[in-house]
Amino acid sequence: MPTSGAYLIVGAAAALITFTVTPIVVLLARRFGWVYEPNERTVHTSPMPNVGGIALFIGFVGAFAISRLMNGFDPLFARNSEPRGVLFAAAVMFVVGFIDDIRDISAPAKVAGTVAVGAVLVYYGVTMYYFRLPFLDVVVLSDDWIPLVTVLWVLVMSQSINLIDGLDGLAAGIVAIGAGAFFLYSQTLSERDLLIAPNIGPLIAIITVGICVGFLPHNFNPARIFMGDGGALLLGLLLAVSTSVVGGRADPSTDLVAGQAYFFLAPLFIPLFILGVPIIDTLFAILRRARSGKGLATADKGHLHHRLMEMGHGQRRSVLILWGWTALLSAFVLYPVITDSGLSYVPIGAAMLGLSLYTVLHPQIRHKRSAG
Repeated sequence: MPTSGAYLIVGAAAALITFTVTPIVVLLARRFGWVYEPNERTVHTSPMPNVGGIALFIGFVGAFAISRLMNGFDPLFARNSEPRGVLFAAAVMFVVGFIDDIRDISAPAKVAGTVAVGAVLVYYGVTMYYFRLPFLDVVVLSDDWIPLVTVLWVLVMSQSINLIDGLDGLAAGIVAIGAGAFFLYSQTLSERDLLIAPNIGPLIAIITVGICVGFLPHNFNPARIFMGDGGALLLGLLLAVSTSVVGGRADPSTDLVAGQAYFFLAPLFIPLFILGVPIIDTLFAILRRARSGKGLATADKGHLHHRLMEMGHGQRRSVLILWGWTALLSAFVLYPVITDSGLSYVPIGAAMLGLSLYTVLHPQIRHKRSAG
């Protein structure tokens, strides 16, 4: 596997390319009228360019090309069809989201696009092979199940990121934290010879971190551009790819020390914890809309970030709170894996308690309750 330094170079290149290209995309978006108009669901008050996915996609392709030129990544690209599969799948997913940003397409059409993306990944072999249920047996995926599992994994990841993208910088920050945590996890597996090499997952994860970091200065409140569906669906796909080829290929036959092994035993569950904020938000959105008899694609203002703002938190503080929860959930699953110190979660538990109290007892929240 490539060295950590090589990965960091590619991640830095992704950030630099994305940061440089985004202002150009802003100008193009205003020139062609690719803007999102304010409505009753939005928190912004003026038309905003919503095709930031263009910059994210360019940053991804540019960093991917740079990694191809580096000798350290030769084992990932030599006689391996997976990089082409990831590139083609990312292009299809971005195009589906971009069309939705500028013309609006139906929910079934976006699902059909996701199925097409899954088919591309399966064709090029970018899939998981097996996964372990916690403390139970290993489930080996047959050829009949691989396409369905691949499509469902991409659908869950992409829609989770798409739904959480409701405040300036929220989705980009959560994805940056989550992808960064998963990169550290995959590197730990690699160092302990628990990851089947060559594996493209760590490369996709660090590029995802890079493009999010490069995009955030333009997207954090007050934002100058939104990532749009093109960006959100692309980031969801990249997360789906990196987590599936790492979590679904980590050596399932290794027996580790009890008490320290839980997340080694079920590596595919790692992203479900790390991305707990958008996934929980998606589950609540599904339940909320099902109870009200609305379609799953019906937009509303019941998401976690909307509720934080209703409590009295501003945009920036709401985003930072949800970033904080993503970081703490990442620490929760990575702490015993990386430190070898067992399940000592007292510091993390104290931080979670502190963040919870900050969320509900912030002075402005108490003032609003008193006024109410």
